[in-house]
Amino acid sequence: MSRLLPFALLAALAALPLALGTNPYLLNALIVTGILTIGAMSLNLLLGFTGQLSLGHIAFFGIGAYVSALTSLGFDVEIGFGYRVVHEPWPAAVGFLLAVVAAGLSGYLIGRLSFRVRGAYFVLVTISFAEVVRLVALNWVELTQGPLALTNIPAITLGLPGLGTWTLRTKLQNYYLVLGVGTLCWLVVASLVGSRFGRAMRGLKENESLALSVGINATRTLTVAAVISAAMAGAAGSLYAHYLRIIDPDVFLFSTTVSMVIMVVAGGKGTLMGPVIGGLIFGLLPVALRPVMAPEAQWIVYGLVLIVILFVMPRGIVPGLAALLARRSARAVPVLEASPEVQR
Repeated sequence: MSRLLPFALLAALAALPLALGTNPYLLNALIVTGILTIGAMSLNLLLGFTGQLSLGHIAFFGIGAYVSALTSLGFDVEIGFGYRVVHEPWPAAVGFLLAVVAAGLSGYLIGRLSFRVRGAYFVLVTISFAEVVRLVALNWVELTQGPLALTNIPAITLGLPGLGTWTLRTKLQNYYLVLGVGTLCWLVVASLVGSRFGRAMRGLKENESLALSVGINATRTLTVAAVISAAMAGAAGSLYAHYLRIIDPDVFLFSTTVSMVIMVVAGGKGTLMGPVIGGLIFGLLPVALRPVMAPEAQWIVYGLVLIVILFVMPRGIVPGLAALLARRSARAVPVLEASPEVQR
């Protein structure tokens, strides 16, 4: 049953637009929720499988958004000593790939610098990195337009030889694009977790001293995990930029990282489906509450739902439901007493 759950959920999400029709409001909510869920999956690779909390994860998301937007818009900027860099616009699909690469390289840099420390020190490094990147985006006006925002970001265009090209402008097209990228990211995480590399990550999380004693290179393993995690966050940021077609330094808001952490922890960190379930619940919950209550009351209910979930299922929704089903299955199996002949 647990193996069929991802396929059943994917089929349900693929068919969901058919049930919603062309409701642009709900499709927009699903697209933004899907993008944040990809970010939550990327964070889960660090927090859930290596035990490293990154509170600056939004930096990789924002880097992906800005790199992809600037690649597709082009720019002309002076870098000092009279030198100027002029970049002509490239296709948005190339910007997506460069966003993944740039975010992954940023993850490598942070990993190499910060995985020599653990705990609160790593958290401080990631928060500081996110703030530095935000200030660069805010103050390098010649490149990023600062608070004026980058506008008219082109939509992603896909094409196959002999079949033509498709520019993904509509919400329905972007919905399936986000669903496709999210499925790919989920498959990447699933393959990593089931590999030898995944066992090394879990070993470092459970008992780092024991993992080191059997030859696991902690810095290298954690750095590779950070690169993959950051690259997926960069992909989510690129989708965000090309969907909204406008970005500003608010893309680096700390509250977005908090939302990702909530999705991971509430859904079940260290599980494949946890960030997906948590992302759907806490991404769509504000949408469900918005028509029936004031914004202040929405956040109160949002917090109460999170508290109730973690009180009833401290390990998260997915592990909690799995444990409940296991207990019910154990009670359903009849206990057969041995006959007197067998006992003798």
